[in-house]
Amino acid sequence: MPAVIRTLRPAVVAVATGSILLCWIPSAFADKANPGAGSFGGEAASKTDRRASGGLDGGTLTSGASGVIVFDRSKNGDGKSTGAVTSSTSWTPPACYYAPKYTPEEIEAQMRQVWGSSAPSPEWSLRTQNHFVNGEPYTDFNEDKEGKGYWWDAYITKGSESDPAARDCDELPFWVDEGDAPPADVPQAITPEMLAQLAYAEIRVPSTEVELAPSNTTKVNLPAWVWLDTAEFKPVSVTASVPLLGISATTTAEPVSLSIVPGTDDAVAYPPSGQCEISNGQIGEPYVRGKADQAPPCGVKYLRSSGDGSYKLQATVTWKISWTSTVDAGGDLLNGTFGADQDIVVQEVQAVNR
Repeated sequence: MPAVIRTLRPAVVAVATGSILLCWIPSAFADKANPGAGSFGGEAASKTDRRASGGLDGGTLTSGASGVIVFDRSKNGDGKSTGAVTSSTSWTPPACYYAPKYTPEEIEAQMRQVWGSSAPSPEWSLRTQNHFVNGEPYTDFNEDKEGKGYWWDAYITKGSESDPAARDCDELPFWVDEGDAPPADVPQAITPEMLAQLAYAEIRVPSTEVELAPSNTTKVNLPAWVWLDTAEFKPVSVTASVPLLGISATTTAEPVSLSIVPGTDDAVAYPPSGQCEISNGQIGEPYVRGKADQAPPCGVKYLRSSGDGSYKLQATVTWKISWTSTVDAGGDLLNGTFGADQDIVVQEVQAVNR
């Protein structure tokens, strides 16, 4: 990271004095100081997030494009409890990306306010004035292109503020004409696939508390049947779009299997792999009277009592994640998982001797 950027940040904070000035230092750091300035401003009160406003508010610039990404969560998981899926590897959505953020009028107001303060160093002021005003490469903030495009700048993905990868988006803002693709040498420029990856982080799936028979208390050597309420475990999806660019991507999660971990080595899983695949639209099979001694298609048999305590049965659902787009073919993303523990009491079978 260039030294001039590091030295500028505290000075700009001082200029704000009680408010946060969203000036380029670069934008990644401005958004770090105010995470709501980017596409993620915190969890929305409704399932559809449509923030977009612009202007100057008490000396603080708010960009008309700052709500650049709109999330439609109306088809997301709901119910008593939900959670985010975890990738099957260490993969995470992009920590930062470039997208439209400023009109010429907005970025000019911002930069002139900073240049007029005592915050920037002479070197940084000269560099940015050359960049935006003096033709290296832009002239007069591209005022002659007002309404014909946007200044693109960096956004930090919600939750990635401390991720070192968030500092990869350290370019000065750049101009993109309406209808044109962003520069090919900017790999973090927003694309439909990146939208799908950001929507991945917004996916919420139902709790994985399973149905059991016998319910939460079973006997040694008696198979316990395990299944999921298929009415709750159906595909869910989130759509992320950039209305300014006319692109969107929908990320869909579909349940494919249930993993059962008994919570003790003194147990037998059904099937032996502990992986209960989805079959005929359901995972596992509800117990019916008369099948107590049969091996369930999905379940567990404990070989030892839990004594005065209980075992922690862990149930984890694997979700297949895929995406489609209005302008791209789409494809698969990494599978995600979501799991939970529940207490199982295992008792000895009592026998009566006569």
